[in-house]
Amino acid sequence: MPETGTEEGQSRPVEGVKEAGRAFVRALMVQTLQKASGGIEGMTERLNDAADGKGAGKKAAATGAEKLAKGSGPLKAGLGAGVAGVKEKAKEVIGGGGGGGDGGGDGGGAGKAKVTNIVEQFDVGLPRRVAYDQWTRFTDFPSFTKKVESVEQESDEKVNWRAQVLWSHRNWESTITEQVPDERIVWTSKGPRGYVDGAVTFHELAPTMTRVLLVAEYHPDGFFEKTANLWRAQGRRLRLEFKHIKRHMMTQTLLNQEEVEGWRGEIRDGEVVKTHEDALKEEQASEGKDHEEEQEAEGKDHEEEQEAEDKDHEEEQEAEDKDRKEEQEAEDKDHEEEQEAEGKDRNRGKERERSRA
Repeated sequence: MPETGTEEGQSRPVEGVKEAGRAFVRALMVQTLQKASGGIEGMTERLNDAADGKGAGKKAAATGAEKLAKGSGPLKAGLGAGVAGVKEKAKEVIGGGGGGGDGGGDGGGAGKAKVTNIVEQFDVGLPRRVAYDQWTRFTDFPSFTKKVESVEQESDEKVNWRAQVLWSHRNWESTITEQVPDERIVWTSKGPRGYVDGAVTFHELAPTMTRVLLVAEYHPDGFFEKTANLWRAQGRRLRLEFKHIKRHMMTQTLLNQEEVEGWRGEIRDGEVVKTHEDALKEEQASEGKDHEEEQEAEGKDHEEEQEAEDKDHEEEQEAEDKDRKEEQEAEDKDHEEEQEAEGKDRNRGKERERSRA
């Protein structure tokens, strides 16, 4: 009995302390919730006030009201509204500002996304034809670029691209609107997450030196692409891939120029006006014609040379004949003069003999 009484006497103060602690914790929780409730009420009032406006405030208010209607607590509803407002504000900034105009277009009336213009050039120690032919081999791009995963040549003017962007992938279709062999390639694109329009031109600096000029216009589409476009991520990626192309041309293409066979057709206004096969036939015919003209020119030169040689030979023969004739005439004249001199001497000798007699 005494031991039991002692244990009960000792446990009462401990239970009192525990109860006091629990009461203190409950008081703190009530105070915290009251402050949070007051803050949420103020936030709710601001959201309600913003509901009459536009843009991020309206989006946040609508989201908060929706969550409250679905039975969410004021704290959860307020946080959801805040997140919605931040996202909407980011979209407005990325889209170039919203709320103005007639509210048309994507992004809840936001303005058109900012376009990135890229102009790059490099010089390669290759003939212009070789540099152009290498560029037209689109299916080779994944082998020497870093982020291009695959290229499918759907037709002469349609090219399907697939590239890696961080942990995801992007697909787009390019349509070649103009392609002139050894001069330029112009294209437009379309894709669900943005696209790139552009042109690449080829300029001969010397027989074995070519300048490649790239002009690209990147149009982002989507929250991720527009956000990345703020710090020009796609522009830097395109410039890096451009350097990979130059490196490939200055190494592999330079060493294997004879093996590079490009597309020699011609495209105008998005339609093929000359196929690769027809272009090759024209080139072969032109080469054959040039060869015939060279042969004719060589034959003509040979004939002229032969005629000149024959004429020179005739003139030499005529000059020799003339010299021989003049020599013969001179000899005959000298002989006649000698004969005359001898005759005169004989006559004088006869006259002297007669005079003596």
